[in-house]
Amino acid sequence: MNAYVETVLANVKAKNPNEPEFHQAVEEVLESLEVVLERHPEYQSMKILERMTEPERVIMFRVPWMDDQGEIHINRGFRIEMNSAIGPYKGGLRFHPSVTLGILKFLAFEQVFKNALTTLPMGGGKGGSDFNPKGKSDNEIMRFCQSFMTELSRHIGPNTDVPAGDIGVGTREIGFLYGQYKRIRNESTGVLTGKGINWGGSLIRPEATGFGAVYFANEMLKTKNTSFDEKTVLVSGFGNVAWGAVQKVNDLGGKVVTLSGPDGFIHDPEGVKGKKVDFMLKLRASNKDAVEDYAKMFDVQFYAGKKPWGIKADVALPCATENEIYEHDAKELVKNGCICVCEGANMPTTIEAYHVFNEAKILYAPGKASNAGGVATSGLEMSQNSMRLPWPKEEVDKRLHEIMIRIHSTCLTTAEKFGTPGNYVNGANIAGFLKVADAMLDQGLV
Repeated sequence: MNAYVETVLANVKAKNPNEPEFHQAVEEVLESLEVVLERHPEYQSMKILERMTEPERVIMFRVPWMDDQGEIHINRGFRIEMNSAIGPYKGGLRFHPSVTLGILKFLAFEQVFKNALTTLPMGGGKGGSDFNPKGKSDNEIMRFCQSFMTELSRHIGPNTDVPAGDIGVGTREIGFLYGQYKRIRNESTGVLTGKGINWGGSLIRPEATGFGAVYFANEMLKTKNTSFDEKTVLVSGFGNVAWGAVQKVNDLGGKVVTLSGPDGFIHDPEGVKGKKVDFMLKLRASNKDAVEDYAKMFDVQFYAGKKPWGIKADVALPCATENEIYEHDAKELVKNGCICVCEGANMPTTIEAYHVFNEAKILYAPGKASNAGGVATSGLEMSQNSMRLPWPKEEVDKRLHEIMIRIHSTCLTTAEKFGTPGNYVNGANIAGFLKVADAMLDQGLV
């Protein structure tokens, strides 16, 4: 890193202590930008990096709610409105015990670049709570969501900030949140995405992130004159992203042989297909957060407390959570002949693991590019809401596919333009940065 970039990173770490995920996300982007800063000194003189790494607004609030036994609980609610240079803030809400200010700042920072890459007019934000929906009744979740939205409604709107779902926030939670927003604001708008199909939602939105990641990976494979046909694929996670990825890999002729959860992973050499994909829906709805039930149901091997990256395969699609592929996992994947790693989750690969993939010269795509299909489809949902016109599944899927092809092309073109051909990390970081940075310059000191 040059001296200026090192200074910016040091200041980020000093101003945001004990937020390692945010530091990691910023460092990964800044590593890519040295050549850009050399060619465009105006970004340095106008302090674009300093402004881009500082949220425009951080909202934190208490969320009191009552359980079914009448006991009162207090959780924390957050919304990080990171950057609105190219449109209203857009990004998910996460309800999970691991939610902290640092986690959400990393996710919001990533979201800025991801949304820019979609070419849709959306800024970046993220929010959520340390509330755990697991084991709660529908009424408890409803009361929590209503309390959460009572405060959040002051800060969001269809032209200001449009949240979506994320871990722990599905159609049920979005429904409760949307109902409370309507009650408070007395308006029906596209203020949330991930809504139910009957009241403004978009078809294939639950599957879209997984679909998009596979579409992106298929474009990567095409650069090596191959495709998913007859490829063995590792998938981590078993939620919406993994579910969508499994379906699309099967559509394209590949075979998914793993799924994972907090309890470990399953290895199914015959492939996750047919009724096994349907069983994934039952796993998602069970609230057990475990994949061992799959192993019992279909008599396959379960590896308790382990990750799937040691299984021999052609393609890896990490679709679970941040930092699930470490350096030793990356070395194992390379040793076993993996030719493509395409992120379905947000920042599932550590910086050390990325360097392993880069040195081995295997295809590797960061989530800000490859998992942008989810937020892209949220953007399409916003368009449908604005027009009061739902699109059929085929139309949404076609538009999603076109967006992912366009993002892939942008990453490759930008990487080559700035002297690192084939480097999707540099291509994604630089392309996203340029769009947002130029918008910030155009709009003055904001």
